[in-house]
Amino acid sequence: MKKLVIMMMLLAFVGANVAIAADSYTYDNKKGTVTFDHKAHQDKVSDCAKCHEGEPAKIAVDKNYGHKTCKTCHKEMNGPTKCNDCHKK
Repeated sequence: MKKLVIMMMLLAFVGANVAIAADSYTYDNKKGTVTFDHKAHQDKVSDCAKCHEGEPAKIAVDKNYGHKTCKTCHKEMNGPTKCNDCHKK
């Protein structure tokens, strides 16, 4: 019985973490602000592991991550790949 209760609590915790993800994130840099729409990406990429390693959690995004992970996926999925498609001044 205790195992069942613990399992239910863990599932609720993981579900709550996924449910409270922000709608959008902004990343300021010298090339212009990048706005990431989480919902739009969820609709296009149903596998959370494509961006999140392991359990969904906040991602530390920097230039290297953005260009390696995001731009690579955009090329594969025919998303925007030009600088000013994502970087807005």
